[in-house]
Amino acid sequence: MAQIDLTQKLVQQLTVIYQDVEAVSDYEGLAQRLLTEMRTAESFKVPEPFANHWSEKDVVMITYGDSVQSEGEKPLQTLQRFMTTFTDDTINSVHILPFFPYSSDDGFSVIDYSSVNDGLGDWQDISDIASERKLMADLVINHCSSRSAWFQNFIKGEGKGHDYFFTASLSDDLSKVVRPRTSPLLRPTETANGLQQVWCTFSHDQVDLDFRNPEVLVTFVSIIRQYLDAGVRIFRLDAVAFLWKIPGGPCINLPHTHEVIRLLRSLIEHTVSDALIITETNIPNSQNLTYFGNANEAHAIYNFSLPPLLVNALITGSCQYLKRWLMSMPPSQNGTFYFNFIASHDGIGLRPAEGLLSEQEIYTLVNTMQERGGRVSWRTGEQGEQKPYEINIALFDALQGTVDGEDSKGLERYLCAHAVMLGLEGVPGIYIHSLIGTRNDYDKIKHTGQNRSINRHNWQFNELEAVLSNKFNEHHKVLSRLKALITIRIKQAAFHPNAVQFVLHLGSKLFGFWRQSLDRKQSIFCVSNVSNEEVPLRLSELNLVINNQWWDLISDNEIADISAELPLKPYQTVWLSNKI
Repeated sequence: MAQIDLTQKLVQQLTVIYQDVEAVSDYEGLAQRLLTEMRTAESFKVPEPFANHWSEKDVVMITYGDSVQSEGEKPLQTLQRFMTTFTDDTINSVHILPFFPYSSDDGFSVIDYSSVNDGLGDWQDISDIASERKLMADLVINHCSSRSAWFQNFIKGEGKGHDYFFTASLSDDLSKVVRPRTSPLLRPTETANGLQQVWCTFSHDQVDLDFRNPEVLVTFVSIIRQYLDAGVRIFRLDAVAFLWKIPGGPCINLPHTHEVIRLLRSLIEHTVSDALIITETNIPNSQNLTYFGNANEAHAIYNFSLPPLLVNALITGSCQYLKRWLMSMPPSQNGTFYFNFIASHDGIGLRPAEGLLSEQEIYTLVNTMQERGGRVSWRTGEQGEQKPYEINIALFDALQGTVDGEDSKGLERYLCAHAVMLGLEGVPGIYIHSLIGTRNDYDKIKHTGQNRSINRHNWQFNELEAVLSNKFNEHHKVLSRLKALITIRIKQAAFHPNAVQFVLHLGSKLFGFWRQSLDRKQSIFCVSNVSNEEVPLRLSELNLVINNQWWDLISDNEIADISAELPLKPYQTVWLSNKI
């Protein structure tokens, strides 16, 4: 009976997706094909509604498959060795960025979804990593490589993929299409069926798929099943906001896109109950929040507004914008969570700051990051103007100073940023180059000609092992102090991703919030001095329960007098917890 209910649910979802597509009418037959591709019957289980398949122990390291290399060893095996050596006791999950054969964009232009890039390793290496920790993988679902067999068949007009791609007419009104890039939207392509204008949201090597063709959906469901078999348990839907297009409008965040995500969730969670979907939607905050649906769409969304707002707070010494944003954020329902990060393989996205930072604040942020050696990537605005899209910079360099210039407090400022992130509601993700304090890689920019390469350094394992073993080296200091914070975090019930969170009002220099465990036994007051001067924290303003013992988890100091003032050094964070 439950499997019949799932089939009926899929039929309803397919009806919503394809109701305007005349060529699709047999929704029940299509639903059965999807269930067959997913092999749902083999492990069918009705998912528990609003279940949290995560806890305070979950911390994700984000990395490329070849971020750490060793001569004579497959990079995925070297990565496994790095994690076993340096993170096993603290980080239980890993997001390996696209590990498939690709033609550009460091993996996000996939040639073959069914293969592992042989320059990295093979499926056995992926499964070995998945057997040791939770594995997140990218489902690059909006587009694929122009060098893929699918697109070559599109050009030939025959074979699998010949009808997989979205085309438009030069007479279509494309003036309202939202673009993350400045390149022309349409790519003229000679095919066996004549000249076609292929839709390219990102680049002309990244050709957009046409989900109006249900064969595209069926193919991606089969890909999901293959990844599940390899041990993938978290699916990152890359650039999914652009999935469905209707010329004449913005072609982003369309209802069909949301329904496709809901359908994929239905299939995945009825097949492997603890497998998750996270949507990568680098868009304004209010739009990003819609991808939770009613706890029936993405299990998690990226907290894209956090990086620009947190960096802004730390370079200006004022948390007013960060605090205002956090106050506006709804708590995640059970069954969903925020994915928090402050650095990534791309950069500090600026679209998620739109409407949260003024245009002047954004340009101050951009200018300050350029002074720290950063680069800027641009997009085309609605009126055809060039607007900053993201800042490309290594986070360690980004926080080596303020709007007033570089100073000596970079390490403490950097640790403060991570202490804030680690305390917030949600699951933290830490980019490997943030974990070890990698600096701007200007040589790689020269080699690739791409701004994003500045934060995509490739380490040699022996070199990295040497610097991480030297207690006087800044990379060792970063890793050891971040691991100390993570070690504390993963032991606190009040840091459960869905534990209660309230923003504290402590002025512009002290950023604070209160967390309470789901069983209400533990409270943690997280307070960070985001300025470069000492600021007193008046403990009386926190309303600490008088008959409890209070402790700063970070310094391991007891709070003897809860009515006193606690001086916070520049960029110092305290996690004040009751003894339980």
